[in-house]
Amino acid sequence: MTDRKRKQEPVDGHTVKRGDKDDLKYMSGFGNDFETEGLPGALPEGQNNPQKCPYGLYAEQLSGSAFTCPRETNKRVWLYRIQPSVKHEPYQEAPSGYHSNAFENIPVTPQQLRWAPFDIPAGTNVDFLEGVHTLMGAGDPCTRYGAAVHIYTCNTNMKNKAFYNADGDWLIVPQQGVLHVTTEQGKMRVAPNEICVVQQGMRFKVDVDGPSRGYILEVWGNHFTLPNLGPIGKTTELPGKTVELIG
Repeated sequence: MTDRKRKQEPVDGHTVKRGDKDDLKYMSGFGNDFETEGLPGALPEGQNNPQKCPYGLYAEQLSGSAFTCPRETNKRVWLYRIQPSVKHEPYQEAPSGYHSNAFENIPVTPQQLRWAPFDIPAGTNVDFLEGVHTLMGAGDPCTRYGAAVHIYTCNTNMKNKAFYNADGDWLIVPQQGVLHVTTEQGKMRVAPNEICVVQQGMRFKVDVDGPSRGYILEVWGNHFTLPNLGPIGKTTELPGKTVELIG
């Protein structure tokens, strides 16, 4: 566990408050195997799926790759829940708003396009999920091939709701406002100049401190991976900067 000390830093004319007495702790590294538990002894030892889990928890596996993938490409996480997923309440349909993946019926233009900054809602409460607007995309999530670009604008927390993307991974890039992302594996505080990735099938919710805006890149069929380093090889230290990877 690494305790990341944060301080106030100016970002695009705004002062982002980073850090207080309840600052989060992160496990550093990318592509590693981690384990964490909410209570001492909650994780079973020597096996992933015992007949009886500690504290009466239920073992479930969330898989992000094919069952036959070799170890080095296998993506999975074991979760130990108070209640199994099948105990959820009936789902209720929610309006999709401006979020779409139906690109086949949209006329394609060769013109160069640009957008002015999207207005952040004022006078009405809009949460992160309600504020997602699709800008562009190609492919089809049903064929497991393609990508989409979205903008989000919001001003309130996701209340009594959570979301998971059954199509692909989301890479979220805040432009204004700090996001407090709660996932099934823990919490993240994501400020401008930072990014976070929420993998396919992972339930999460987003809270905000105030008016917020940013970008989302969605990919279907593959997971986000770090790019190859090319001529610099295994060295990730740049002049005057050190690249820190948080998994």
